[in-house]
Amino acid sequence: MRAIGVEFLKFGVVGAIGFLVDTATVYGLRSSIGIYAAGLAAYFVAATVNWGLNRIWTFRGRGAGPAHRQWATFLAANLLGFLLNRGTFVALVALVPLCAEQPVFAVAAGAGAGMFLNFALSRNYVFRAAPVTSGRS
Repeated sequence: MRAIGVEFLKFGVVGAIGFLVDTATVYGLRSSIGIYAAGLAAYFVAATVNWGLNRIWTFRGRGAGPAHRQWATFLAANLLGFLLNRGTFVALVALVPLCAEQPVFAVAAGAGAGMFLNFALSRNYVFRAAPVTSGRS
């Protein structure tokens, strides 16, 4: 259980970095492409950063294979988390004037909505540990 707790804390630190990347991207793009397109683009930028950091730090040495395949698996595995995340973002931007003016609140709520599911899917599917063998033939 301790190992899972450490992984979850690392995942949370990576998520916090992803939150900063996500928010900066939304703010950087919203005036040129609109808030909803900025939110979509920002998700993929942040998800890519999160995958990379989780690959080299949180789940280091787990889930071997080509990086591009693992990145695609990470995005696919976290699709439900994506729907929770960006669904929350879109709903808040559409319904809460403060979130439309300051999307950082919608980004934060979306990140929280998908966090636990994304951790479980990342740990058990994308970065799963190799099966333990007894070494006996």
